[in-house]
Amino acid sequence: MMSKIRFLADEDLRRSIVLATRRLEPALEIIRGQDLGLSGKTDADVLELASVHGYVVVTHDIATMPVALDARLRSGLHSGGLLLAPQFKSSRSIAESLVLIWSASESEEYIDRVFYLPL
Repeated sequence: MMSKIRFLADEDLRRSIVLATRRLEPALEIIRGQDLGLSGKTDADVLELASVHGYVVVTHDIATMPVALDARLRSGLHSGGLLLAPQFKSSRSIAESLVLIWSASESEEYIDRVFYLPL
C-alpha cells in the first residue's frame, strides 16, 4: 500500500521554507527536527529517526548529510529518502517543489534515494 509523503525538516533548513510549505499546502505534513528533540544531533541520528517514523528528510546540508546516508545504506540500514536544498535557492521554489512532490508521488518512491531541490 502506498502512503503519503511526510517531511522532516533538518535543523539547518530555513524556517521560511517550512512556513511557506505549510502556507501553500496546509494538509502536507512537515515537521521540524527541533520539534522532535533533534537539535544538535548527528546526521546519523536524524536519518535514524526519520527512517523509524517514515519521514523524508529535507536539508540544506549538502556536504555531510549525503555522506551519512551513504554510510547508513552501506551498513544495510534504510532511509525514507533525502531531499537536498542548496542554501542559495529561494524558499518559495523549495516550498513549491515540496508541495509538488507531496501531491504527485508516494513516500515509497523516495526510500533510499537522494534528490536535489528545487525540481
